[in-house]
Amino acid sequence: MHMDPVMPQAVGAILSILVTGFILRLLRQPHVVAYLLAGVVIGPWGLSLVSDSALIGRLGALGVVLLLFFVGMETDPRKLIAHWKTSIFGTLLQILLSIAAVWLVGYFYGWTTVRILLFGFVISLSSTAIVIKLLQEKGLLNSRIGQSVLGITLAQDLAVIPMLVILGMLGSDELDTAHLAKQAVGTIAAGLLFVLIFKRDKIVLPLSKIIKEDKELQLFAALTICFGLAFMSAWFDLSTALGAFIAGMLVGSAKETEWVHQTLDSFKVLFVAVFFVSVGMLLDVDFLIKHWVLAGMLLLAVLITNTFVNALVLRMASYKWKESIFAGLLLSQIGEFSFVLTAVGYQSSIINNFGYQLSLCVISLSLLVSPLWINAGEKLLNIRKS
Repeated sequence: MHMDPVMPQAVGAILSILVTGFILRLLRQPHVVAYLLAGVVIGPWGLSLVSDSALIGRLGALGVVLLLFFVGMETDPRKLIAHWKTSIFGTLLQILLSIAAVWLVGYFYGWTTVRILLFGFVISLSSTAIVIKLLQEKGLLNSRIGQSVLGITLAQDLAVIPMLVILGMLGSDELDTAHLAKQAVGTIAAGLLFVLIFKRDKIVLPLSKIIKEDKELQLFAALTICFGLAFMSAWFDLSTALGAFIAGMLVGSAKETEWVHQTLDSFKVLFVAVFFVSVGMLLDVDFLIKHWVLAGMLLLAVLITNTFVNALVLRMASYKWKESIFAGLLLSQIGEFSFVLTAVGYQSSIINNFGYQLSLCVISLSLLVSPLWINAGEKLLNIRKS
């Protein structure tokens, strides 16, 4: 019998994560950093232990879905509603301030309006996966600041839709009204489901009493709830993470979180790790080596800009300066959906290949270094759980 070629790739990936994670644990760094670095090491620009980065990316997307599903279970809809002004108006202001910051640079270099909007949109989005993972690790997810930051990241996910519409109108693509109508229907449906969960004290899931005693059926029931609503959300061209989050709140409202946690927790750990590994694999090391000065300067500018723009937004929402700056640190990185916006900009000829590759490098680097940036800022601010 011949060995499956996937086997050495899997062993190499797992060993890289284990070794990197062990080293960074000694340095007291979060697991997210280990996953990202392992992706760089095993990816096509590192040791090339794993060649199918597209497959890794698709598997990693499942991790984000599971992560948001678990967060949904742990989120009280009433707490989320309590911070709706910060989530909606804060996100809108944060996007406008990001565009203004990019406009100052774009005006100097003579960029077109659509290019300024593209880069403003790109830097305005934060990573839901990294923010939630770090909040969980620090025990701050259910704190007042944690709930506000969570609300902002979810609002940013929804903001991707009008961003794509605006880029489509101003770029080379024509606006697809049918596509826009489909998204509008999906948004309304998601809103109605959220209202239902908010209004009902307890929701009874079908067959919940039967599957409580059957471990195997529990696995598939939990996966059906999680990926079923994620699939429906994707069918309406919305974020799968949004559907998974609402599915989690549905399970949480049904008071069925205990057996769901026991059934899916290991899956979540595995696939979330795969997601961050896939992000690390995106980093083009050769391009970065050639243009490291420019990429480094842009990275620093992005981290500083996002930190203080988001801090200003939270400060305007009546948070103390220390809390506001910490929230700004959490939201400082560029998010996963920015990869999508950048790809749309490249396909619409808003940016050229060099701009596209440079954007990918800066986004990947921001995801890689943001946990270190956040930890350093947290120690400097002396943050305590609240």
